[in-house]
Amino acid sequence: MKEVLMLAGGLGFFLYGMKMMSEGLEKAAGSKLRKILEVFTKNRFIGVIVGIIFTAIIQSSNATTVMVVSFVNSGLMNLAQASGVIMGASIGTTMTGQLIAFNLSDIAPLFVIMGVVMLMFIKKPIVNKFGEVFLGFGMLFMGLSTMSAALSIIKDAPVIVNTLGSLANPYLAILVGYLVTAVLQSNSATVGILMLLAQGGLLELPICLYLMMGSNIGCTTSALLASLGGRKDARRTALIHLFYNLTGMLIFCVVFLFALNPVVDWVLHISGGNISRAIANANTIMKIAWVVMIFPIMPWIIKLTQVVVRGKDEEGEDFELLYIGDKSMFSPTTAVLEATRELEHMGNMAMTNLVRSMNALITLDEKEIQTVYRAEKNIDYLNNAITNYLVNINQMTLPIDDARSIGGLFHVANDIERIGDHAENIAEAALMVRDDQVKFSSESKRELSEMLDMVMQIMTYALDMFSNNSKEHLQEILDLENRIDVKERDLQQSHVERLTRNACTPEAGMIFSDVVSGLERVADHATNIAFSILDEEPEEDKRVEQVPV
Repeated sequence: MKEVLMLAGGLGFFLYGMKMMSEGLEKAAGSKLRKILEVFTKNRFIGVIVGIIFTAIIQSSNATTVMVVSFVNSGLMNLAQASGVIMGASIGTTMTGQLIAFNLSDIAPLFVIMGVVMLMFIKKPIVNKFGEVFLGFGMLFMGLSTMSAALSIIKDAPVIVNTLGSLANPYLAILVGYLVTAVLQSNSATVGILMLLAQGGLLELPICLYLMMGSNIGCTTSALLASLGGRKDARRTALIHLFYNLTGMLIFCVVFLFALNPVVDWVLHISGGNISRAIANANTIMKIAWVVMIFPIMPWIIKLTQVVVRGKDEEGEDFELLYIGDKSMFSPTTAVLEATRELEHMGNMAMTNLVRSMNALITLDEKEIQTVYRAEKNIDYLNNAITNYLVNINQMTLPIDDARSIGGLFHVANDIERIGDHAENIAEAALMVRDDQVKFSSESKRELSEMLDMVMQIMTYALDMFSNNSKEHLQEILDLENRIDVKERDLQQSHVERLTRNACTPEAGMIFSDVVSGLERVADHATNIAFSILDEEPEEDKRVEQVPV
């Protein structure tokens, strides 16, 4: 009984240590690594290289593939680019097995104490994240050491021998490998356990090869689940991961059918007869071989996913989240990215509605006015949904840079919602103009058109600056903001002059003045959106007070 508890406790240390190490690396470097994925995955071959490096750093192919699914869902990566990263991730994840094969159990306590010191006595967030990495690394090897000690005592127990002996059937071994990895959500953890069992003499290398093939299928579960609430290309990306691993498994099943013993002898030979190292090497060699063999046929696999998941996403406007998804939150590393893309979608909707409302003010088209009201309800829905999503992810442990940006995203959602309110106010003004038969002069119509053009320009620059985290148009935004302020004062003055000379009615003048003021406020909100990516706002452009409009 004591040995069983030791085994269970060691497994717990091992799994939790691996999880802590992977998540610590992801938190410490996740946002920077994410930018690398965005920039350096322009073709499949480069994607493979980036996938290897990325996954070797964060020690989790699950995290990489879930992140790739999120990227495709957000429109930052296409299927061909995603397929390259997925293939590279399958190689990168084998680095964990290579690391475990070094058997660093003797110095594991040193990593544990280093991690504890970094977590408890140093207050810098980045140091705390790396403290988690050190602590997780130490716990991983301490868990392996504990399991190894327990197995050395109970390895001859009949229940252990009979259970593991039943895995002699290769197809059953594949199924067990799949189930274990689907539960553990970690291919590296499964390989580490196999290395330990083989080192204790409980498993032979041939059956470990089949168990590893099954674990490769099991590691696709996370991406498949993450894709359920996403767009069709996100689901296709998860299927690419599944079909890629299934294809590799089938190829190697055929190879092992005719040449299993020569393969086993060769792997043992290059590993110096060390069974633990042989499993790590076999895992790496198999993954590299899969990439070499499947890389040329990957376009066919992509086409197969398009056959399985048919059609295109409907880009409707009725209460629809495009990037966040209704059923899953995807990866913490991409959660802020998904919220940013959804806010960009909401901002574009608000821009379109503002132009629509201004057109309705001139044409007095009833259908156009009602469309403004429907779109405003949609904007309100998006604001509530995105805000709730931000509240949820703010309770998660995010990469450091992403955690700092959450507050700004709340403000952006509020600013976009206010822009939508101004469009609705203009639609209400259009109803007033129609019902009271108010007439605008040609001069006032021209002035409103000129100011709208300026406001649309600053909104376009602001959304680009926010969504792409780019300061390219910062100076144009500052200049436009000043020009719009001057334009608003000039138009108010010209409005007073028209009233003085009876060139327009008081009713038309009141509506004109309200619309011009509203457009100027829209420009203020656009400026706020642009400055949300900056650490500090310029003194001359403080955030506009969020007051009812």
